[in-house]
Amino acid sequence: MSAAPGYSIAVRALCEFTAKVGDLDLRFTPSPTALEGMAGHRTVASRRSEAYQAEVSLEGQYQALTVKGRADGYDPLRNCLEEVKTYRGDLARQPANHRQLHWAQAKIYGWLMCHALQLARIDVALVYFDVASEKETCLTQGFEAGELQAFFEAQCALFLAWAEQEMAHRHARDLGAQTLVFPHAGFRPGQRHLAESVFKAVSTGRCLMAQAPTGIGKTVGTLFPMLKALAPQHLDKVFFLTAKTPGRKLALDAARVITRSAPTMPLRVLEMIARDKACEHPDKACHGESCPLARGFYDRLPAAREAASQVTLLDQAALREVALAHEVCPYYLSQEMARWADVVVADYNYYFDFSALLFGLAQANGWKVATLVDEAHNLVERGRQMYSATLDQSGLAAVRKTAPEALKKPLERVNRQWNALHAPQVAAYQAHGQLPDKFLQALGTCTTAIGDYLNEHPQGLDGDLQAFYFDALQFGRVAESFDEQFLFDIHKREFGRQRSASTLCLRNVVPAGFLRPRLTAARASVLFSATLSPRHYYADLLGTPADTVWIDVESPFRADQLDVQVVSRISTRFAHRQASLEPIVALMARQFSARPGNYLAFFSSFDYLQQVAGLFAERHPGIATWTQSRGMGEAPRQAFLERFMEHSQGIGFAVLGGAFGEGIDLPGSRLIGAFIATLGLAQLNPVNEQIKQRMAAIFGDGYDYTYLYPGLQKVVQAAGRVIRTQQDHGVVMLIDDRFGEAQVQRLLPRWWAVNAEHPPTAPFQAAH
Repeated sequence: MSAAPGYSIAVRALCEFTAKVGDLDLRFTPSPTALEGMAGHRTVASRRSEAYQAEVSLEGQYQALTVKGRADGYDPLRNCLEEVKTYRGDLARQPANHRQLHWAQAKIYGWLMCHALQLARIDVALVYFDVASEKETCLTQGFEAGELQAFFEAQCALFLAWAEQEMAHRHARDLGAQTLVFPHAGFRPGQRHLAESVFKAVSTGRCLMAQAPTGIGKTVGTLFPMLKALAPQHLDKVFFLTAKTPGRKLALDAARVITRSAPTMPLRVLEMIARDKACEHPDKACHGESCPLARGFYDRLPAAREAASQVTLLDQAALREVALAHEVCPYYLSQEMARWADVVVADYNYYFDFSALLFGLAQANGWKVATLVDEAHNLVERGRQMYSATLDQSGLAAVRKTAPEALKKPLERVNRQWNALHAPQVAAYQAHGQLPDKFLQALGTCTTAIGDYLNEHPQGLDGDLQAFYFDALQFGRVAESFDEQFLFDIHKREFGRQRSASTLCLRNVVPAGFLRPRLTAARASVLFSATLSPRHYYADLLGTPADTVWIDVESPFRADQLDVQVVSRISTRFAHRQASLEPIVALMARQFSARPGNYLAFFSSFDYLQQVAGLFAERHPGIATWTQSRGMGEAPRQAFLERFMEHSQGIGFAVLGGAFGEGIDLPGSRLIGAFIATLGLAQLNPVNEQIKQRMAAIFGDGYDYTYLYPGLQKVVQAAGRVIRTQQDHGVVMLIDDRFGEAQVQRLLPRWWAVNAEHPPTAPFQAAH
């Protein structure tokens, strides 16, 4: 989108809007990688005459519309414009609607070339290049310039009404944003500082890290200034990126508050959710022969898109309603609406993953975007997961039994090379400094064979083989980026004397190298959380640019609102765990007796939690307790939270770092205290010890980077559940002798007044 009058669009985007028809067809067929595609284009160009012009930039006008693109090639000797498409497999199986789209692109380039060179006629060729065989299939048609001009103008006319609507929307949106006022009567303490810092960051094109305490209204405090910056910074979109579902809900609630306060500002807010959560027919495949919402998808998309564009808040429910009214797939309608929304609320992976949709669209369309990264402390672990890969040999064993005959040999070769990795391994777990080249070669050959098989058998693979294929592709992709920021480790399992199997992991430990380009591609990236200390730890692991601004927003809470007590006579170390049960139970009971109400008790593991909860229930059957369980689903999680009522009393037992350690809001008397019986340190195991060694080698600070900083971040997040408003009062008991150490206390929030151990005082009134 352009801030100036008129509307600019790429040839490809124009054709995807006007020339896509028929079914949505997502039957998986391997397509060339980006590198293979580029190599294919170079090969085609190298076979042409010296006069051949590759990558020709072209531009044309139709009324207020500017159409731009880069034609793959033009041969002036043959007066032939070429559109090159790389592919794998059998070209005869290409769906007709794909071919129609390719011809549309080729013909538009044909007209733009006629216009540029003042040609009366031109040959237009679709060149299909098979990356496996390097064979070209050339489909050529001759056109009069007038015929191509008519086609170009017809496509532009189809798009122009939408473009004019978009320009009007953009103009009204920017005008509304300029007069936007804060949606509440005033800013909360700290909220104005946060909002001003966000506005300054996007105005100067800097990255901002903001540590801001829970309870100041971070969501509205970051989204509001970004919307104020839409017009002056000519932003196309704001991406609000979250780690978990509750974060998306908070962002949508904030957007609702802001849009309701500014009814004259048209704003399109879109929520993107995972495919499995949006799918209406999970028992059907994504193509027109199977799913009714895929059948004729592109024929019904224009009406669905028009209807969706009129809705301000396209959350999951609103988008589903529009999609089903027009009989199209909700998930793929949301992908289409990502192109036309002003604010997109989505999970981190939509922007940061290898094949992230939002990042890809922003790059392809040249959008000017700003990103808000909510609860940014989570991006360290989520980033590591996104850029890691795992293969399990038991999965390969299952696949080998049922694989088609054509794939048995390449799968067997992978297994043979895999077994060869076990020979030098003495311990069950071992990290290796070098990648296994022979194994990776066998894996690459195998994925190519599976890809070729898929092209010849488009009905697809069984579920296990397809899952192995995707895992193997990810493993190969991560291996290409392998350096000192990764670990390669093998976890071996023995089955009797003769048999063994293992899990291979390419483990990213420093995601900075992948995150930095995504952060810097935006006009501004704002990472905010209640826990972003110490600054250097997050800067090192998240890859924030050198000129990143870091702010620590002052707390709106007073020290006398939160009674923070260190209980240093108890050790929760693993060796002392059994001895800690009785004293912890007695401490919790004393505190509850002195100040009856709702408490959360956090422990380092489910085993520890169950031991304390069991003993507590036995000793104090009159006090209500409820516990978090392993693998808790959404409904049981909600039931757990609903026990914290305004007039109820009891203790909820939870695991630190789990579903109840952050992102939940229990104001007033719904929660008056927390017992935290752990420093939150990661488990001492071979993997974490390897990570510690790698952190020491890179940053010189292995223990703190691996154990202390991530652990204390969980403690502070959990404690943050207690004080939610300026009227709340509560108590936090930090149970472990190590909480008394100076280096630990330095990592606790500045506004806390940490007390040495003392008996609980008289009951107090917890107000809303």
